[in-house]
Amino acid sequence: MKRLSKWAVLGCLSITVIKGIAADLPNILWITAEDHGPHLGCYGDEYATTPELDALAARSLRYTQASSSAPVCAPARTTIISGMYPASFGAQNMRSKVIVPEWLECYPTLLRKAGYYTTNTTKQDYNFVYHDQPWHDSSAKAHWKNRADGQPFFAIFNTTVSHESKLRNKNPNAKHDPAGVNVPSYHPDTPEVRKNWAQYYDRLTEVDSYLKKHLDELDQAGLAEDTIVFFYADHGSGMPRHKRFPGWSGLHVPMIVHVPEKWQHLAPAGYTAGGSSDRLVSFIDLAPTVLSIAGVEIPQRYQGAAFMGKFSQPAPTYSFGFRGRMDERTDSCRSVTDGRFMYIRNYYPHIAHGQVLDYQMKTPATRVWYEMFQRGELNEVQAAYWKPHPAEELFDLENDPEETVNLANNPKYTADLQRFREVQNGQLLKIRDLALMPEAQMQSASETAGITPYQLAQDNELYPMERLLEIANAQVLPKAEMEKMMLAKLRAGVSGLEAYWVLVNLQQSAEALSEVDVEAVKVLTKSDVASTKIVAWRLLVNKYPDDKALQLAAATHMFELADNRTNQVFTSLAALSLIEELKLDLGKLKQLEEVQKAKPLEEIKHRSDFGKDYLARTRQRMGL
Repeated sequence: MKRLSKWAVLGCLSITVIKGIAADLPNILWITAEDHGPHLGCYGDEYATTPELDALAARSLRYTQASSSAPVCAPARTTIISGMYPASFGAQNMRSKVIVPEWLECYPTLLRKAGYYTTNTTKQDYNFVYHDQPWHDSSAKAHWKNRADGQPFFAIFNTTVSHESKLRNKNPNAKHDPAGVNVPSYHPDTPEVRKNWAQYYDRLTEVDSYLKKHLDELDQAGLAEDTIVFFYADHGSGMPRHKRFPGWSGLHVPMIVHVPEKWQHLAPAGYTAGGSSDRLVSFIDLAPTVLSIAGVEIPQRYQGAAFMGKFSQPAPTYSFGFRGRMDERTDSCRSVTDGRFMYIRNYYPHIAHGQVLDYQMKTPATRVWYEMFQRGELNEVQAAYWKPHPAEELFDLENDPEETVNLANNPKYTADLQRFREVQNGQLLKIRDLALMPEAQMQSASETAGITPYQLAQDNELYPMERLLEIANAQVLPKAEMEKMMLAKLRAGVSGLEAYWVLVNLQQSAEALSEVDVEAVKVLTKSDVASTKIVAWRLLVNKYPDDKALQLAAATHMFELADNRTNQVFTSLAALSLIEELKLDLGKLKQLEEVQKAKPLEEIKHRSDFGKDYLARTRQRMGL
């Protein structure tokens, strides 16, 4: 008998082990789409043309209360891949790159260790630099067909056909008539808005075809009965006040889960073909859920709850969302829902949900909506998106699904408001949320200390979270009471991030500043914390809107901060944004030699190229 080499023997053993694994583990297929909410036939939308998705839902479980963690792609995907809320390790801002602790293992890495072949086709878009290699293949050619014979697979196929950018492109295969669109009350009813909504529904039909293609592949390979299938979208639709909005219209997503008969013991509780579940499920739950399906122990640091599989957990009472910087504009919002109410906590009440973002303004519906706002042609509901958002918003999703009536000041809902306040504060403290540290300071402080943002968040000296939260939460008090508290702190002398939040709280109270207060603010324009300088100058200019000398001084200092050869790139962005917002005199500034020089956009450690791109776009928009 011919003897086998040791390599052949090992190969046979390997195949045997893989086949053994395959017998015990299901394949897992995720089909995902971008920028769309549950505007599907199976969710009751009669205008949608989605027969394949409707057919999948008819033999699967449909979640009615599924939500993304963020209303934009990169932070949402960061939640999924890490199993943690991005704000707990500093990755909450759109397209940032932060360093994470070495102990953070992405869920596909753990699946690989369990014997799975892991693929991703193709989008990653994570806001951090990971230490492990989660994918066997993440590329346009990645496919479960490339696995070893009999090896179980975990595969993601993501389509961009429904992305925001597709809503504004010419569509030669238009199928949905703009005249039949149901325009939300917060959008103006214009031809541009109707056309973009109709294009959106056209793109959902393309998503439907994409799903069919991948389900057909499973059938043709004889793997349909061996594979658990998920379908979901990454956040709300690409229409304005959906994408980027931290309320329900920005976070609510479709999620359909199909479990073949063979794997019914891993199915969610109450699973029935064609059934629905009102359990709150969020992107924070996806990593623990997929590990639970595979029988892999869930890391203790994962922050969600598995909703099916070996390690299923009870349904949570609340789902949490967040919004950080969107492209070139700073913001910090957190949201909580119990399925009935949506609570939004806005930590920068002086700005609006509808910020002027270069990329977003390319959509005709967005641009027209904003132009109508500037001309005063909108009603109160339509104009609200472009006005400063209040510190708190509370919406009754059952009676106000479009989230247009803020109940935060309605005495009838005081108990609900207080409940959500406490839940939100508790969540912030529980995960050591970095919502209260400006992005530029977070990056600079962590790099100076030689630690990750996650470690920074745990350090009470570097990040005095409780003290900062106490100051920030004064925003929810009656205005006079808040002003009294903040002015007392200002006069007593505050510094660093505490001064920053005192000044943020006073942004809408410039008229309340006395001469003594003004002098205290002037001192803070020289703060060591760049973000504190910026909000101090903003407050002074708003106090004296007709003082041209003060405006020139503010703009000159902002241009110094805007030079990213000597400043952190997100400091530069914030400085340019202030110049643009306050319409400071660019003509005089262009006479300054420093402004006339071409300023190279240099690489900043641990940043993606997007930071530089946002800076370049802003400069171009300002004519610099």
